[in-house]
Amino acid sequence: GFVVPLFSWKGRRRLLGFWRRWEYWPAWLLYPPLLGYLVFLGLRYRGLTVFTAANPAMPAGGVLGESKADILEGLAGAGEAVPPWSRLPDGDPESRLEAVRRFRGEHDLEYPLILKPDIGQRGSEVALVRSDEEALVHLREHSGRFLVQRYVPGPELSVFYYRHPGAEKGRIFSITDKEFPVVVGDGKRTLEEFVLTDRRAVALSSVYLEELGDRGRDVPIAGESVQLNEIGAHSRGTIFRDGWARFSDALEARVDEISRTYEGFYFGRYDFRAPSIEDFMLGRELRVIELNGVTSDSTDIYDPENGSFKAYGKLLRQWKLAFEIGAANRERGAAVTSLWGLAR
Repeated sequence: GFVVPLFSWKGRRRLLGFWRRWEYWPAWLLYPPLLGYLVFLGLRYRGLTVFTAANPAMPAGGVLGESKADILEGLAGAGEAVPPWSRLPDGDPESRLEAVRRFRGEHDLEYPLILKPDIGQRGSEVALVRSDEEALVHLREHSGRFLVQRYVPGPELSVFYYRHPGAEKGRIFSITDKEFPVVVGDGKRTLEEFVLTDRRAVALSSVYLEELGDRGRDVPIAGESVQLNEIGAHSRGTIFRDGWARFSDALEARVDEISRTYEGFYFGRYDFRAPSIEDFMLGRELRVIELNGVTSDSTDIYDPENGSFKAYGKLLRQWKLAFEIGAANRERGAAVTSLWGLAR
């Protein structure tokens, strides 16, 4: 209930988090205002679901439930731009851990590594593990198909890419800087207190405190920096910033080059890492952490400085492109998933 938490300061602060700022609106609140425009686009382009043809390489264009492994296989032609990864076999946690060990041996890798579900959304069940013990704990807690992936250090940014079929080159639609929040200790407050007293962090306090676990009771010494999360997902507490200042022709050319190795891909969002921001802007040593399909958000809309009107304007432009590209692919013979197919 809502009454009992009101009797404690911690409870009142966490209830305040329910009054979320724009960047934390759930999907069921975010998308209904767009429905009228999506119907208009469906009528204009002669098909309510024509956007599902935007990426013929992905089931339904990558609407939901696409396999991360299948996408990474589609990008195999990009060579070193895709860090080593492997599917983990079905079975008990111990046998899957053995597969992780084989993966390390085959690629001569040390920890940390990334474990992630083959089918997942918004960073759910993704973990950075630093030992066999941590990997085994995670695999015991989470069943289903999983991947293991080499951990790539460096700044992480998202790039939304699109290309009209037959166009000479693809374009970058948006760039998102990912900022991993850091607390600087004062020798007095616990990490939990830092989270609950911050006007932004309190909106996602349950996530931060779950990430911290028992460390939430730690009191960092004055000047000590503590990073609150490790996975670059908004739902896991990463702060997203409009990163358009990172745009360059060299970056756009490299992202287009990588994308063209994936036959049947025209529209979606990459998560990249690079050794530095300078390398990123030069399109140098880009590494694909993940690629998502047609229903990817242009994540720069979640910049805390953005208002809802600016964000909705970006989403309207994004969906117009999705319908345009889907319709163009349909004319080239690409299949369109029906409403019934989407419902299933």
